[in-house]
Amino acid sequence: MAIAVMFCASLSEPLLAAEQSASTPNVIYILADDLGLGDLGCYGQKKLKTPNIDRLAEEGMLFSDHYSGNTVCSPSRAVLMTGQHPGRVHCRGNGDENGFALDPDMTTLPRLFKNAGYATGAYGKWGLGHTHLEGNPNPMTHGFDHFSGWKSQGIAHTYYPSSLVRDGKEIPLKEGTFVHDLIMEDAFTFVKESVKAGKSFFCYIPTAVPHAAMHAPVVLHEKWRKVYPQFDKKIGKYGAGKEEECPDVVNPIAGFAAMMENLDNQVGDLLDLLQELGVDEDTLILFASDNGAHHEGGHDPNFWDSNGPYRGVKRDLYEGGIRSPFLARWPGTVSAGSRSAHIGAFWDILPTMAELTGQAVPDQSDGISILPTLLGKGEQSRHTTIYHEWVGHRSTAISTRSLRQDDWKVVQIRDKKSKNLKPIELYNLKDDPGETRDLAKQFPDVVSKMERFMDEAHTPLEKPDKQSKKR
Repeated sequence: MAIAVMFCASLSEPLLAAEQSASTPNVIYILADDLGLGDLGCYGQKKLKTPNIDRLAEEGMLFSDHYSGNTVCSPSRAVLMTGQHPGRVHCRGNGDENGFALDPDMTTLPRLFKNAGYATGAYGKWGLGHTHLEGNPNPMTHGFDHFSGWKSQGIAHTYYPSSLVRDGKEIPLKEGTFVHDLIMEDAFTFVKESVKAGKSFFCYIPTAVPHAAMHAPVVLHEKWRKVYPQFDKKIGKYGAGKEEECPDVVNPIAGFAAMMENLDNQVGDLLDLLQELGVDEDTLILFASDNGAHHEGGHDPNFWDSNGPYRGVKRDLYEGGIRSPFLARWPGTVSAGSRSAHIGAFWDILPTMAELTGQAVPDQSDGISILPTLLGKGEQSRHTTIYHEWVGHRSTAISTRSLRQDDWKVVQIRDKKSKNLKPIELYNLKDDPGETRDLAKQFPDVVSKMERFMDEAHTPLEKPDKQSKKR
């Protein structure tokens, strides 16, 4: 397959069973929502501390060059679930959520674990269809035994919804219920019950933190309002619009810090739980973000230096919009305090988990397994290019596309007025990680070559209504 050849230098040979853990490891994948790479202490955050998330790096591996599946929520999650790169996956922008349901004929990430005999659970924001509907949009259709979370991506804009969906059933909530904590409790219960039953488990936690609205538990929010009283003003409502009544946002700077502290505390609780259950060394924890930092609901990524040295935020294909924090912790297996500059992306997770569980890589996958890097054994295959495209809201036309090859990076943006793609921009990420110096005129041959790669990587996208009918 030509595209697969372009994206993968080669697929690594499966590791010998003797080199793998004696028992198939549990896997916990925590997906933050709109978290900038610079929002974590282990990536340079100075104004707030994330000691428990940082432990994942201190006791495991930190990746410096890992990319999300896209620059907004739904398509990034579609890439993660399918293992298809952003130029092939069926979803490339936010919009009609039920039209983005996964293809039931694919062996998606949860189905892969289910086929390997794992207990499977998802807890948080699905983003690929309404979770209370029977059939295809529901995450339980694709291999999850359990799901607990928001009814839809739109409703996930508030942490105080009127209902929670558990295993396909919508359950009314008491007014004032901070649903994030309830969802995390359900995730912990799933881990406990899986261990008690003697089952290996895959626990997917796509938390909405720190997506707007900037709401957090009251005690923590009040604590941070005292730290940043200069921002203590009401900015009005931000949330789920007509679907849900969302409380006012007060001091979003404090709200962001409070929600991050709350999530970090819960990661600490999770690590403690694994120790208590005696499965800490049998569990691989992965942590990433679905795209770069946002600037919605009063959140200020500049104040927090959320993207570190990188240009751009959510909805950009500059590095700040698509470079994701990525941490991997597996005590006794992944070397503590290790660092990797391997260039990888969300579409690598599916083949990595296939190799980890001793299964064939699903046919639709464009990724490569990073298990050799995680284990420090064997030869690591590498991508020849990393391609992204974003189509915007309810559109099939490319709004922005980008491609990285080694240190070279091209970005091309569609002009909003003319609707035409602007000239390609070229950057050298080694010398200019902030993408401030466009070198396109100096290296026209490089631009021409990388434009050809972008054209080859793109598969035309069907109209949303056709996607919806097929799925």
